[in-house]
Amino acid sequence: MSSTESPSVPAASVLPRVAPVRVGEGERLRSVGLPGVTLTIRSRRPAREGLPPALYVHGLGGSSQNWSSLMAELADEVDSEAVDLPGFGDSPPPDDGDYSVTGHARAVIRYLDAADRGPVHLFGNSLGGAVATRVAAVRPDLVRTLTLVSPALPELRIQRTAVPTGLLGVPGIAALFTRLTKEWTAEQRVRGVMGLCYGDPGRVTPEAFQHAVEELERRLRLPYFWDAMARSARGIVNAYTLGGQHGLWRQAERVLAPTLLVYGGRDQLVGFRMAAKAARAFRHSRLVTLPDAGHVAMMEYPDVVAGAVRELLVQPAGADGTAPDARS
Repeated sequence: MSSTESPSVPAASVLPRVAPVRVGEGERLRSVGLPGVTLTIRSRRPAREGLPPALYVHGLGGSSQNWSSLMAELADEVDSEAVDLPGFGDSPPPDDGDYSVTGHARAVIRYLDAADRGPVHLFGNSLGGAVATRVAAVRPDLVRTLTLVSPALPELRIQRTAVPTGLLGVPGIAALFTRLTKEWTAEQRVRGVMGLCYGDPGRVTPEAFQHAVEELERRLRLPYFWDAMARSARGIVNAYTLGGQHGLWRQAERVLAPTLLVYGGRDQLVGFRMAAKAARAFRHSRLVTLPDAGHVAMMEYPDVVAGAVRELLVQPAGADGTAPDARS
């Protein structure tokens, strides 16, 4: 079953009512209807008028909430918006059921074209990093700078801890996993995800943990939750095997925008060894490594990531295209 088949879930107009999405202080949510897709956009009021626009794209299983801390840190630098990709966060599934990297990139491009805010400072984490790379490669006019946190770019030898995530894309595995874990509580699931994504799960505050549990409980009530997860995971796997001009590494080489790469030394999903390859692939790149960070450095160390972003904005391209490693 390909990731472009029609979705076997109810239309957005008949989806069940679930608890509202949490909106942090200083944030607001709005829904944007576009051809073939409806996107929820989280925005934060900038510190002052006239700041350049930024758009943030989350990873597999995440949402725009993943960027709240970094958005707050950068409120004095950019006018921030974060998107819930189709089928994630508060965005309903896409009309055509396309959860491929290209499908997600198409949704981001449609939003940027419709909003007429470009070029933007574009951010991406994990799956969102692959999506942002594709957007920057095919629509350079929309991207001012590119910041990638543990981007999901093809690896020949993936880490064992990343295998279960990839297996979600195998037809039938998501349904099997759902049956095998039906007795798991939301707290157990969140604890497992944080153990996988954070370099040090102990950095998560009790309040943040509870918010994550409430959000997962909300999303588990959505009939398309596992379908979106499985098809998006399959989309990543398919993108990893795609060669030629459409391959993600080839597209990385085509990116013209100054690029900041952030990799965590304790990342269990994207190999830390890929940092050097990425720094070579993106022609105007600077690399920041955080030895103690995991897969979501912008959530673990938002202040450090924000500092690196500020340097990028002040001096988009260094003499040698790199920046000294940052230490947490």
